[in-house]
Amino acid sequence: MTSSKRKAVHKVHRRRWLDVARFVAKVCEEAKGLNPVVIKVKDITPMADYVVVVSCHSDTHVKALTERVVEGLKKERGITLLHEEGARVRRWVLLDYGALIVHIFYQPMREFYDLEGLWADAPRVSAS
Repeated sequence: MTSSKRKAVHKVHRRRWLDVARFVAKVCEEAKGLNPVVIKVKDITPMADYVVVVSCHSDTHVKALTERVVEGLKKERGITLLHEEGARVRRWVLLDYGALIVHIFYQPMREFYDLEGLWADAPRVSAS
């Protein structure tokens, strides 16, 4: 699927994806997610507009947080998940919403893969 088609799947105006990313960060904070970070990548890559990275204390916490994000976006924002990776293993879950990608890590995996370092040139956005 091309990036323009991916972003068109949801009827969310491009300017509103920042609000959606912030909503995800808030859900993560409320569910005791560790250090949620919102990264603006739309000027660097066509794959998404924003990336949210958060980590958890355990694989059980990864599962619970994943469920909270997916359910919260569907119920409160009407946004459905396009694709999910890693849910079975629960060490690194990727949630693909088109213009928004959410990475939910078990903390040691977040440190190992260092996505924030990968996106070091991309601006961080306030989660509030």
